[in-house]
Amino acid sequence: MASKSEKLLGGFYRHSLASVFLVGILVLIVGCSVPPTRAPGNYSSSGSAPSSYSSQVATFSAVSWQALPGWREDDLSKAWPAWLRSCEVLRKKNGEINWRGVCSQANTPPARDAQGIRQYFENNFQVYEVRNSYNGSDTGLITGYYEPLLNGSLTRTSTYTVPLYAYPSAWKRSKPIPGPTRAQLLSSGVLNGSEIAWVEDPVAAAFMQIQGSGKIRLQDGRILRLGFAGTNDQPFQSIAQWLIERKEIRRNQASMQSISEWAKRNPGQVTEMLNANPRFVFFKELPSDGGAEVGPVGSLGVPLTPERSIAVDLRSIPIGAPVFLATNKLLSTESIQKLVMAQDTGNAIVGGVRADFFWGSGDAAAELAGHMKQNGKMWLLLPR
Repeated sequence: MASKSEKLLGGFYRHSLASVFLVGILVLIVGCSVPPTRAPGNYSSSGSAPSSYSSQVATFSAVSWQALPGWREDDLSKAWPAWLRSCEVLRKKNGEINWRGVCSQANTPPARDAQGIRQYFENNFQVYEVRNSYNGSDTGLITGYYEPLLNGSLTRTSTYTVPLYAYPSAWKRSKPIPGPTRAQLLSSGVLNGSEIAWVEDPVAAAFMQIQGSGKIRLQDGRILRLGFAGTNDQPFQSIAQWLIERKEIRRNQASMQSISEWAKRNPGQVTEMLNANPRFVFFKELPSDGGAEVGPVGSLGVPLTPERSIAVDLRSIPIGAPVFLATNKLLSTESIQKLVMAQDTGNAIVGGVRADFFWGSGDAAAELAGHMKQNGKMWLLLPR
């Protein structure tokens, strides 16, 4: 995935296939090329699993499976496909953590039911409680992200009038640094002929640009998946901050939803708002195997699984590793207590107890992700 992060309110751009909105402020994760699968800090897998170890941002203490709230109730069959995807990469890697044995067992028939999966993890993994190094707390920030899913067309129609562009072919030979601003690009006609697809809503298109990836549901039902292809190398400026400075929204209202609602009330000012961010993102078409339900590819290099994949700080959690997450939904007593896989990363995801929870694609996922900013706890699972 590319480099992920730029906040709508402050800073991060996601140059990757899986993208985010950090609650309230719309933070975007940006992935990087497949990271190493080493354990952070002074972990050593020689002999038996250590009782504790530490990294730059976290400390890890071995605990029993009984320490995991909701472990017995989680339907692990829903996490199993995500773990098998992690193993596709982990079993090929060398490092301090020996994933090969546990991944070999995971791929051994027969297929496992929920109880068999639970037994597999309990027999082969040690649980570590994760705490933040800077304050010793076992609690940290859990946010959510999603992948946009927009209706669109491969050609301009009366409904679909907003283009999404491929990277300019001329720039592949000689690129101006920095390139023209968003406003200059769109007014000059230099991008004519580079259209990949057309969508209806310019604000939704801008959010897809900020996130760096998304899906387009075409009129015949096919899914066009778009990934990050590059930018004009202009600095990112927050459109949320633009609205706040003009007293159009309050800082504590800054969310994807509030920006979209403002745009609907003020259609004549939408272009000015969007041009306040001079950065422009280009797309490329990606394989769309699996349709709308298959997630984007995360930093690990495998598709993300809705509600079973997270983005993490690699200084704390090894890429691909199983993590048990305990948090709750916004404005709800409903708990989220489930096994997830650390399959994505991001510059905005910083700290020991810190995760971005992938909700999936489309409007429902956007609603859940766009408002998620919860306290949570994490437990790392490592091979014995």
